[in-house]
Amino acid sequence: MEKIVDAPADQKTCPTHGERTLIGYDTTETLKLKRPELYVEVTKYPKYACPGESDCGVGQAARLPGLVAGNRFDTSIAAEIINQKYAYHLPFYRQQDWYAACGWAPTRSTLLNILAAAEELFFPLAAHYRQVLLTSRVIGCDETPVTLIVPQVIPGIDPLDPRSKRIHEVLSAAREKDQPSVQARMWAYRGVDVPLNVFDFTVSRHRDGPDDVLARYEGTLLGDCWSGFHQIAVRHDGRIARAACWAHARRKVFDGRSSHPQLATVFLALIRQLYDIEDRGKSLSVADRLALRQRESVPLLNRIRTLLDSDECARVLPKSVFAEALGYMRNHWQALLLYTTNGLLPIDNNDVEQLMKQVATGRKNWLFKGSVEAGNRAATLLTLISSAVRHDLDVGAYLKDTLDQLLAGSTDYASLRADVWKQSHPEHVRVYRREERQDASDRRTKRRALRSLAQSEMNAPEPDGQK
Repeated sequence: MEKIVDAPADQKTCPTHGERTLIGYDTTETLKLKRPELYVEVTKYPKYACPGESDCGVGQAARLPGLVAGNRFDTSIAAEIINQKYAYHLPFYRQQDWYAACGWAPTRSTLLNILAAAEELFFPLAAHYRQVLLTSRVIGCDETPVTLIVPQVIPGIDPLDPRSKRIHEVLSAAREKDQPSVQARMWAYRGVDVPLNVFDFTVSRHRDGPDDVLARYEGTLLGDCWSGFHQIAVRHDGRIARAACWAHARRKVFDGRSSHPQLATVFLALIRQLYDIEDRGKSLSVADRLALRQRESVPLLNRIRTLLDSDECARVLPKSVFAEALGYMRNHWQALLLYTTNGLLPIDNNDVEQLMKQVATGRKNWLFKGSVEAGNRAATLLTLISSAVRHDLDVGAYLKDTLDQLLAGSTDYASLRADVWKQSHPEHVRVYRREERQDASDRRTKRRALRSLAQSEMNAPEPDGQK
């Protein structure tokens, strides 16, 4: 759109030479915003019949499939509702105002019905995500609380649903105590060599949720040192190896540093060196990264172990916070060492913990889940959205196209996965996200190099003749 701001008459005429000649334009570009416009698409289906012959019936094209009865709402509406709730964290009452500004004033129940209809279509695709995730050789796992309202009618036990017993027990116990809500859990599973994120909802932190998800898994499970993960590894007869997170170990040392600042400083410095090695290894192949860890990380870990077993650490008061940090490392030492035997295994579980922010930010807005079904719907939709974000996709475009294909009857779920869909839709990849990550990586590399240089200068011998 162009606009010309012409000069006033006195500027178009020269007092000496008369009318001036146009010689060109100075141009400015101003970005403006126009609110989205909703419109109604009318689809007509011509009807054909034999006059006076009712037995012949009516000829007509087949109706286009729709999300809801009468095809009143397009998949673009459903994709935007889902995107706003779980990517932009807007609860329905805020979405109402947004849509009203665009000329449509839906009720909250209308928004929910559209979202639920879309989730029903998405469910088989999310189940495919989970199935593919289990082929990853390393899976990271973490969870975060979600408030679940206790329903008036407690659901019964379904013999075909292994989770229904736990749901019934937890909600029945809350009803007996007259509790209005319980602390349910949203779990995140992140594949390392399979680039997918999968979410799961349970009514408690009991290990039956991960037990169900990982029932047929063979590989390495990376997480914090929650006892449930250890029991899962034991119960699966060695098919699952448990790896611990060095970020948790470092955090515990940092929290206890006030009572033993010098000792904590040594531990933190050694752990930082482990992370410096990991930064250098990120660009390497799996085999080369493993060789780097064996060459440089293992000697550092031996120094940490020697310090853990030293008399100085033995004198730390057993009930202090710092003693808890030391005990954490001693008790989970083998799990903390596991990453040095597998170049694919990350040093920590921070990537999965970042996924918890996607739930926590939304939780501050939508506050609670009103039913187990609502929790399961959220897990399905978060699985698709989080995986799309992981691949820097335009989430709305991905949801819209995927809904269209599912509604048309497609069962080619492999082509609808975010990592595969990305390859055929490069126009919907947000390249600037990759550039931002590269800039952050470059800054870390620079800081590491400066830190290494400073350390080298400190350790350098003084020149002859100087003190």
